[in-house]
Amino acid sequence: MYQVATEQHPAQVIFIMGPTASGKTSLALELAQQVNCEIISVDSALIYKDMDIGTAKPTKEELAAVPHHLIDIIDPSMTYSVSQFRADAERLIAEIIGRGHLPVLVGGTMMYFNALIKGLSTLPASNACIRADIEEQAFEKGWAAMHAQLALIDPLYAQRIHPNDPQRITRALEVYQISGRPMSALQAESSGPIPYTIAQFAIAPQERSVLHERIELRFQQMLEQNFEAEVSALMARQDLLEDLPSMRCVGYRQMWQYLSGQMSRSDMFERGVIATRQLAKRQVTWLRSWDDVIWLDTFASNNVEMILKLIKK
Repeated sequence: MYQVATEQHPAQVIFIMGPTASGKTSLALELAQQVNCEIISVDSALIYKDMDIGTAKPTKEELAAVPHHLIDIIDPSMTYSVSQFRADAERLIAEIIGRGHLPVLVGGTMMYFNALIKGLSTLPASNACIRADIEEQAFEKGWAAMHAQLALIDPLYAQRIHPNDPQRITRALEVYQISGRPMSALQAESSGPIPYTIAQFAIAPQERSVLHERIELRFQQMLEQNFEAEVSALMARQDLLEDLPSMRCVGYRQMWQYLSGQMSRSDMFERGVIATRQLAKRQVTWLRSWDDVIWLDTFASNNVEMILKLIKK
């Protein structure tokens, strides 16, 4: 279990989270001027090479100012899972701490942060049809017989549960039918929270309308920086498809659809801004449901000070 950082128990790891266009990168770079740290990107778009403008990737100067990790690590034709991120981030955190530096994890991909804070389950999602079939068999044979069936495929898990525990028996049989693997084996592969003292910060403007304005301004700046040419070059490769995770990134999907004649330029701009605002709303909603998050105002002058209070001097 991770520990919540306090002034008495300084943070080993810092999280800087928040919606898109809220000032996360600027805050992290400002913090890096005060603390010997390294930045781990927690962003499912920054992992891709040749996708710089539409992802608002840090500039070459910013990347050179402080060590960054998990940026430009895969080609846009490839995929990268939450479990891969979890493994990479955990390895990097240990290496950075080993160098005597502070790991600062910065980004807005909340699934990635969630995998670090709450752990990662390898169990498949429930299937209503399979569950109904198992329950029908149980009605005919009884739960003792279903428990005996479970004991044949997963004796370890069967030993842990009572023969008259329909909920757990159903789930274990369902998992086996979906994955072909016993529940006990999948549970052994699941990971818990990272074992560090963490200080979680979320940064955003206090007014939602201000965040919306910043999002629209950023999208306009991306177009001025020739975002269209960036996506045109990706399309010209001819090995990328619109439904790849890289091309489903906010902004890229809308630009792809515009360049392929599916919408007008004005519609591309409008839909790109709307999609980004919707993403920001999901990010904020997720963050507001979490415990132990310290909120910072994008325009406050003491944000770095607030973080420094929870860092060992």
